[in-house]
Amino acid sequence: MLLIDRLSYRSKLRYVNASEKLLYAVATLALCVLSRSVRTAVPVFAVNMVLTVGKGGIPLSRYMKLLLIPAAFLIAGTAAIVVNVSAVPLDAFAFPAGDFYITGSRAGLWQAIKICLTALAAVSCLYFLALNTVMTDILGALRKLKVPALLIELMLLIYRFIFVLSETASAIRVSQNSRLGNRNLRTGIRSFGAMGAALFILALKRSNALYDAMESRCYDGTIRVLSGEHPAKAGEILLIITYEAVLAVVWLMPLWLESRL
Repeated sequence: MLLIDRLSYRSKLRYVNASEKLLYAVATLALCVLSRSVRTAVPVFAVNMVLTVGKGGIPLSRYMKLLLIPAAFLIAGTAAIVVNVSAVPLDAFAFPAGDFYITGSRAGLWQAIKICLTALAAVSCLYFLALNTVMTDILGALRKLKVPALLIELMLLIYRFIFVLSETASAIRVSQNSRLGNRNLRTGIRSFGAMGAALFILALKRSNALYDAMESRCYDGTIRVLSGEHPAKAGEILLIITYEAVLAVVWLMPLWLESRL
């Protein structure tokens, strides 16, 4: 079982109505992406952390480690916005390198900060949903929202095949370690290449075997999975609507005031 799945099954918010959590995550994510504002990104990130760690009981260390993955990509991606090579030093910083400067502007630095905060806030919305809702409940909520059955089936099959790929890679890794295949850098690179060559072939064979097993059990194109019934609460829905309205006001009010000046 993947780490995110283990955490979602242990979450204290697991039994909250999945449609409510889906509504909250999608609406908040949309506001973050549309606003691209620090004023909305910071409170969204903070609230999601409190809900996931404080209310959901997800360990803070695990949560921060999961955030390090997108944070690393963000830092690498925004470096091109911040750092420039120019013959003229800019106003934020400048380090001489021969006849040129490795430099950056305050506008570029601020733009990079906004992008990073907005992206992390958006990721925190997805983590809130993934770490507090099991996959079967998410699919059940999508089914109630009349999402096409074909799309739901594809999501479930891809989700299952991720496990197949992960389990196959883990088995190959254990086999290589038992034969001292990673005792140094040279053998480690060779073992990694061998695993890459064999992984998809073995995973494809296991996937075909899984599909054959489904057909032998009268698979007709529809996977029926039991999901728990957790009724929605009017108070929680009202709280979500109020929160989204406050975020919208925080985003739009300064823009409206600027237009009036």
